[in-house]
Amino acid sequence: MSDAANADLVERSEADRLQKGGIIAQLVKRPEIGAFVGMIVIIVLLGWASEWRVYNALGLKNNLSIIGQLGIIAVGACLLMIAGEFDLSIGSMIGFAGMSIAMMLKWGLPFGMGEATPVSAFFLTLMMTLTLGWIIGNIVVRSGLSSFIVTLGFLFFLRGATEVSFRIFNEGSTQISGLQDFKETSWFASIFGGETFTWAYDLAFQLGFNLNRKGEQWVTGLDARVAWWLLLTFLAYIVLSRTQLGNWIFATGDNSESARANGVPVNKVRIGLFMFTAFCATLFAACQVFDTNTADAAKGNLKELEAIAVAVVGGTLMTGGFGSVIGIMFGAVIFGLVQNAVFFIPSIDGSYFRVFVGTVLLVAAFANENIRKRITGGI
Repeated sequence: MSDAANADLVERSEADRLQKGGIIAQLVKRPEIGAFVGMIVIIVLLGWASEWRVYNALGLKNNLSIIGQLGIIAVGACLLMIAGEFDLSIGSMIGFAGMSIAMMLKWGLPFGMGEATPVSAFFLTLMMTLTLGWIIGNIVVRSGLSSFIVTLGFLFFLRGATEVSFRIFNEGSTQISGLQDFKETSWFASIFGGETFTWAYDLAFQLGFNLNRKGEQWVTGLDARVAWWLLLTFLAYIVLSRTQLGNWIFATGDNSESARANGVPVNKVRIGLFMFTAFCATLFAACQVFDTNTADAAKGNLKELEAIAVAVVGGTLMTGGFGSVIGIMFGAVIFGLVQNAVFFIPSIDGSYFRVFVGTVLLVAAFANENIRKRITGGI
C-alpha cells in the first residue's frame, strides 16, 4: 500500500463510515444509539423503582464496580468481534490468571526463583496469558478453523487446567483465601485492588452528600477497576477512530480478503486482538485478586458470554466490520445496573437478570442488523 493510501486510512475516522445526512439521520445510524437509549431507560426505571437508592454514594460505588468489570472484558471482546472473530476463552482465562497470580503470591515464583511480589506475579502471569492468546490466534489463522470452536476448546482446557492446578498445589481445594493485603504495602497492587476517584467522594463529603447515619464520610472512593475500564475504553476509541490500526480492524472484519489484497496484515491483526482479549482477562483477574485477596477456580465463569452480550447490545455486529467502543460503555452500564438491581430492589428475583439478558440480546441483534442495512443500503 502506498504512503498516500496509508495516510488516507489514518485520517479516516469512525464517523466517515456513516452516510451524510441530517443530524437525526446520522444519530439513528450510529451503532451505539440503541444502547444509549436503553441505558437512559434503565437508569430512570431503576432509580424510580429503588427510590433512587441505587444512585447514592454506596450504590454508585457498587454499581460502577460491576460495570467496570464487565467493561474491561467487553472492550477486548468488542475489538475482536469487529475484526470478525470470537473468544469464548475469556472467562476461563480470568480464572487461570487469578489462579496463577494467587499461587505465586502464596508459594513463590516457579522453578525456585524466589519470593513473588505483586509486580513479578502479575507480569509472569501476563506473559503466560499473552502467550496463550498468541497460540489461540495462530491456531485460528493458520488452521482456518472457526474461532468459535478453537476458543471453545480453550474454554474447557483452561478451566480444567486451573482446577487441576488448584487441587495439586492447594491440598485439594479450588480456592485460595487469606492472602496478604498487598495493596496496603505495594503501590502496584493498589493500582489494581485499591480505590480511585477518592477526590470526588471527598468533595461530595464536604458538600454534605456522602454522609452515613453518624454524619461521617460514607464512601472513600471507587474501585480501581473503574479507572482501568475508562482508560481501556478511551485508548480503544482512539485506536478505532484515529489510527491506521483501527481501519485495519474494521477492514479485517468487513472483508478480510479485500483487506488483505489492499495490504492489511489481516493475520497479525487477528492474532494481536486475541492477545488483547487475554490482556483484558488478566487485568480483570488482577483487580479481583488484589481487591479481595482471594482466588477461586470458578472465577470468570460465563463472563465470556456476558462480554459478548455487552458488545452486541453496544452495537457490535456478530458478523464483524461494525461496532463502537462508546456503545460498549453504554452496554456495560445497562448490564451492570440490571445485574446489581436485586440488591436495591429486593422484590426482584435475581434470575430475571438472565431473562433480561436473553431478551435484550435478541432485540439488539435485530436492531444492529437494521442499522447496518441502513448504512450499507441493504447490502
